[in-house]
Amino acid sequence: MYGIDIYNSKNRQITICTIKEKKFSLDIYQMSTHDPLEELMNEFRQGQFSTSLTSKQKLSLLKMLRRNRQAFAIGEETLGRIRGNDMELYLDVEIPYPPMLKRPPYPASLEARKEVEKHINELLDMDVIRKIGHNEIVEITTPVLITWNDGKYRLCGDFRALNNYTKADRYPMPRIPHALDKLEKAKYITKMDFMKGFHQNGVKPSSMK
Repeated sequence: MYGIDIYNSKNRQITICTIKEKKFSLDIYQMSTHDPLEELMNEFRQGQFSTSLTSKQKLSLLKMLRRNRQAFAIGEETLGRIRGNDMELYLDVEIPYPPMLKRPPYPASLEARKEVEKHINELLDMDVIRKIGHNEIVEITTPVLITWNDGKYRLCGDFRALNNYTKADRYPMPRIPHALDKLEKAKYITKMDFMKGFHQNGVKPSSMK
């Protein structure tokens, strides 16, 4: 006695009893074990979703994320840029800049210098910064390494001296109750963060000095 896996058979013909001259074919419909929710959860495994969401709600949310995949960075190589919010700075100083804005680099250990070089190369690869030409008049920005709570480093620029020559851009801050009123009829409340913060916020050409 032997058996045939008819569920995984394709275009197989069989005979019934002794009627060998007549063959019968079976239309096999394979049952799919594909789980779309599991696939999407694996695709967005770095995301954190509320445990109160039902499977249907979670699947709907994940499908929306996939449709708008270009809006989310899955690695530093896909770093995007914030559109329509280029910053404009107003300075009370002209070139040549005063000596106060020309500061030498801070003393740094060998480990810190390696981290600074590593971060600069990463920003170059992501087109966040560019190398300057020999004839460009660019003042020195003093780099500073900040340590996060997880022990990782973050590269910043010390612009405290520049604050003395920057015109303040004052505007009324929105009131929190007014912002909460706009969320009254919201079905979902989502908080999003930029991957590289200030590095994704552009500066207007008139402020690139």
